[in-house]
Amino acid sequence: MKKIPSGGTYKRGVGGTSVHTTPKAKDALRAAQLYYLQDMKMEVIARELGTSRSTVSRLLTHAKRTGMVSISITPSANMSALLGNQLSEHYGVTFNVVPTDGSMPDSELLARVSAHAAYLLGDLVSSSMTVGVAWGSTMQAVSTALTSHPTHDTKIVQLNGAANPVSSGVSYASDILTRFGHAFTARTEQFPVPAFFDRASTREAMWQETSIRRVLEVQQEMNLAVFSLGSAGSAVISQVYRGGYLTKSETQELREMGVVGDVATVFFDKDGNSSNISLNARSTGPALDSLLRVPTRFCVVAGRGKLEAVRAALKGGLITDLVIDEGTALALLDG
Repeated sequence: MKKIPSGGTYKRGVGGTSVHTTPKAKDALRAAQLYYLQDMKMEVIARELGTSRSTVSRLLTHAKRTGMVSISITPSANMSALLGNQLSEHYGVTFNVVPTDGSMPDSELLARVSAHAAYLLGDLVSSSMTVGVAWGSTMQAVSTALTSHPTHDTKIVQLNGAANPVSSGVSYASDILTRFGHAFTARTEQFPVPAFFDRASTREAMWQETSIRRVLEVQQEMNLAVFSLGSAGSAVISQVYRGGYLTKSETQELREMGVVGDVATVFFDKDGNSSNISLNARSTGPALDSLLRVPTRFCVVAGRGKLEAVRAALKGGLITDLVIDEGTALALLDG
């Protein structure tokens, strides 16, 4: 067992049932066994394998990404674990509080929270599931942190369209979806529509198209929805507010309506209510009442700029599982 900075302990398992036959895979497995099971230093492993320390580091990274190394965490009585328990009891939601330094740069904070979320998803996603995935800055970070967890008969479906008047947005959302598909050896279903239609009537007509209805039907099968919360006030500004998706007048209209956040481009107010927000009639994200029917609603949040959105989403019952940084969790507990 090794000590980690958060105060928790972890153990790593090396091996499994996979057969690793390439020279690189054999070296990676050997390096992982020496490093994790025998506590050998990388310099010593490099000498044993007849290679450099940097090569050993790359082999260990390869071992983790390909699933040779699995990590299980047993929280000890540290602040983050206790904080998570308090919040879970108060809100009736599973909280995963990520230990973070108060002086940490916003980009590092996002990377830390996203990496923990990616780790948890390795256990949540299993065979024969349908997983809905939103796009955005946080989802991009989560997707790049995913490691290999092979499944079968699993589908990853895009929750909302990505195109806007400035760009198609297709490659951005597609990259996120593709990473999820590769990580879980799953089939991906893209949603080839804009984030917002110009008119609500256009959306109603498109929703009758066979190709669009097929994706909507896949969404209705979701066992798990993975998303973050959009917020104009966060330090890492949400993609929907900075990527050309909204005009200045639309942003002003949302502010006047008391909007505090969104899930997959569906906006909500301080009570987690979306019903009286006119822009939602043109959005391609799932209506929040349909989202509530998804058994597991896994949300990832980094930064206090999203605090108001988190409070509202919890009040509206939009989240069942929340991964959140320690600073924002403390602010949430303080009310």
